[in-house]
Amino acid sequence: QVQLVESGGGWVQAGGSLRLSCAASGRPPSRYAMGWFRQAPGKEREYVAVISRSGGSTYFADSVKGRFFISRVNVENTFSLQMNSLKPEDTAVYYCAAKDTIYNYAYYLGSTDYDYWGQGTQVTVSS
Repeated sequence: QVQLVESGGGWVQAGGSLRLSCAASGRPPSRYAMGWFRQAPGKEREYVAVISRSGGSTYFADSVKGRFFISRVNVENTFSLQMNSLKPEDTAVYYCAAKDTIYNYAYYLGSTDYDYWGQGTQVTVSS
């Protein structure tokens, strides 16, 4: 089992930046692919970014490509989402998630792919 706790959410004006962090405890995080998802009111949860076990492979949703960056530091049991040039449509609750996998692979884009979830952190972008 792994426990995930997000931090770093908040309010920001359009064009600003926020950095979300996810602290993992329990089993070594290096055995998990890690993803960030978000859910806006009235919408389904959608993937934002995924990083492989080693950090060598990443995927980003088209809506955030070039603005968001994902990273991980396995020895520190943390991984992060740097969000730049934020837009009002980025407003959502952001969740980190972990997938237990033997593959050093990042193509896990569905919420049902993941085994563990954090509680979420609110990001609000005002226009």
